[in-house]
Amino acid sequence: MPRTLADKPESPDRRSRRSAELRERIFRAALELFAQKSFAETTVEDITTAADVGKGTFFNYFPSKDHILLAFGEMQLQRLRETVAEARRTNLPLLEFLRSLVTLMTKEPIRNPEVIRSLLLAFLSNPEVRQAMMDLQTKVLALHSEMVQLGQERGEVRKDLAPIDIAQVFRQTIFGTLLIWSLYGDASLPSRMDSAFEIIWSGLSPRRQSGNVSSSTLVVPMFM
Repeated sequence: MPRTLADKPESPDRRSRRSAELRERIFRAALELFAQKSFAETTVEDITTAADVGKGTFFNYFPSKDHILLAFGEMQLQRLRETVAEARRTNLPLLEFLRSLVTLMTKEPIRNPEVIRSLLLAFLSNPEVRQAMMDLQTKVLALHSEMVQLGQERGEVRKDLAPIDIAQVFRQTIFGTLLIWSLYGDASLPSRMDSAFEIIWSGLSPRRQSGNVSSSTLVVPMFM
């Protein structure tokens, strides 16, 4: 019997695209559920139902629901790499680059407080995910440090501190602000981020001694 088009084997490229689309569907369904009903209350069955896949299919892509959050971390890392590449290509000033990072770090789904809480819960409850996320954060810190060093070379940032220390303080301040905001989950995130950024930048930019604050002072904001 002659073969029909329906019998034609699927090409490797098509299989790869279908696999990526299926993984993305599971990933997005899980994040939506985490945001709606919390990470703790969401089950793998909830995710497979929302994504319209079987449990076996879910476990083909993610060893556990905790690993959904690891995938989210990998997505954020890729976004950062693209942002750094664009900043280098356009010779973007460090001030604008750091502002773009604040936007990147607070866009959906991070803007949902339940997602922030889910990330923290996964870090605390799953050692494997925590270690993987720590490895990802090491790569993120290296990219941030690279841009800070470039800013120092351009004279846009004070040079008396190591790039990695500046990058670390910046990240801790932004993530700390996000974490504290997630306790409230109100409309204050933009204003909190603006305040945090302005205070951090005032301590990073080259300047003369002014009043009681010297150029060697790096102020870290505290938000409640």
